[in-house]
Amino acid sequence: MRGLDGKSAIVTGGGRGIGAAIAKRFGAEGVRVAIYDIDGDTAAATAREIEGAGGQAQATQVDLTDYSAVTEAIAGTHAAQGLDIVVNNAGWDQFIPFVDTTPEFWDKVIDINYRAPLNMLHTTLPLLISNGGGRVVNIASDAGRGGSSGEAVYSGCKAGLMALAKSLAREHSRHNITFNVVCPGPTETPLFSGFMVEVSNPDKLREAFRRSVPMGRLGEADDLPGAVAFFASDDAAYITGQVISVSGGLTMIG
Repeated sequence: MRGLDGKSAIVTGGGRGIGAAIAKRFGAEGVRVAIYDIDGDTAAATAREIEGAGGQAQATQVDLTDYSAVTEAIAGTHAAQGLDIVVNNAGWDQFIPFVDTTPEFWDKVIDINYRAPLNMLHTTLPLLISNGGGRVVNIASDAGRGGSSGEAVYSGCKAGLMALAKSLAREHSRHNITFNVVCPGPTETPLFSGFMVEVSNPDKLREAFRRSVPMGRLGEADDLPGAVAFFASDDAAYITGQVISVSGGLTMIG
């Protein structure tokens, strides 16, 4: 991708799954990658893998729901490697019918899936403005585009990430900062496998997901980085406020 080599990126939830795949793609493109994850061990393992392939990476253990911790981490990253690209990827959910959820569950889902990106953006945007521009990519979900049974609160958060990106795209186009969104569908990740443990018939649910995808398979983590790298690159310099699904045709919105 044009314009990625030599840039600096933060990828949240970059220790495993989709986030790790995005971080590795950035590393291969010559991007200096800061991997933020609440699990410091997985973040460090991904950083080592990037460095072993000839890239540059650093791992930061941070609770993204803690505003003070986020500001401290970002200050350290900015001082060490600068900042050009922010990818809000970290997320969490469980399959629970809405009437069976609790306010405590809402708090956790909202904190991880919506408040954490707010913390990241509130802290990084002044830096991107002072740098003369940058790229922001939010990883949302097709659940936020079309809804998903058993994921009402999560779907609402992911829809919020799309509206947030569009609103900030309008506010910050004059600062040469673009905001775009990539929406996975059901994707084989450790988080998805964790969902399966919680349901009564995981094989039936997995097959239902597979059958709902026109391309006939669930997504893989490596299906996502190309779209993210594109939005972060100079090839997407005139694209902002847009949402793309990478979900095998699960959601088709014109």
